[in-house]
Amino acid sequence: MPSLYATSDLHVTHRGNEPLLDRVRSGSGEDWLLVAGDVADKVDPVVETLATLRERFAQVVWVPGNHELWTTGRDDVPLRGEERYRHLVGRCREIGVLTPEDEYPVWEHGPRPLTIAPLFLLYDYSWRTPEAEDLSLEGALAQAREAGVVCTDEFFLHPDPYPTRQDWCAQRLKATEERLAAIPEEHGTVLLSHWPLHRHPTAPLYWPEFALWCGTTRTADWHLRYRAEVAVFGHLHIPRTTQADGVRFEEVSLGYPREWRKRARGPVPLRKIL
Repeated sequence: MPSLYATSDLHVTHRGNEPLLDRVRSGSGEDWLLVAGDVADKVDPVVETLATLRERFAQVVWVPGNHELWTTGRDDVPLRGEERYRHLVGRCREIGVLTPEDEYPVWEHGPRPLTIAPLFLLYDYSWRTPEAEDLSLEGALAQAREAGVVCTDEFFLHPDPYPTRQDWCAQRLKATEERLAAIPEEHGTVLLSHWPLHRHPTAPLYWPEFALWCGTTRTADWHLRYRAEVAVFGHLHIPRTTQADGVRFEEVSLGYPREWRKRARGPVPLRKIL
């Protein structure tokens, strides 16, 4: 029977991570792979890596992370915001990789059909520390800066043509909710995203202020509302299995070499989900 695997935050251009891509392989030609973003921070390495993975798995489903959306001077593709995202979607379609803009595939190899829903949602700065709950956004960001925490998105993740990342997030939430609501009632789901849908996985963050850049309160009940069998995500670089309301959450990131080298089990670039 085919298996469903997942990976995230491969960051293949970081020295030490690229060789690990060889370990992201199907046990058979029938397995599927979910890729929860942050393959790389330049377009060509993202597409080349996904093309390699597509050769190894029967199906590959990708969602963007924040790194894919960065626009830096090091990238030959200078597109920003929505235009950059759409360019990546187009490149993925050329190599047969599914994206959040494609028809949701269905996993038929279990007790009930599971619709695999790749979600691109961003964040809206609503995950605040208790001290920042009553602050304005500017105040919450100032608190994070005082703690020495500023996500690089503030410099490289542009929301064009939306005024802010919060506005882009709101648009993505609205469009995605409409699609999720149309999933047949008899289907469960596998919710695939880069940013976690529920806040509980951020509890171990060394800097709790970083949660500002990790999700939105508006998805807090999506694992229940949309009948999730499992929610798969990355971004936090804290790979582990957790539970919320009886639903399994899988953080499947590889992370940076300086992180996985500290772990007793070493690097884990591939996880079996189902």
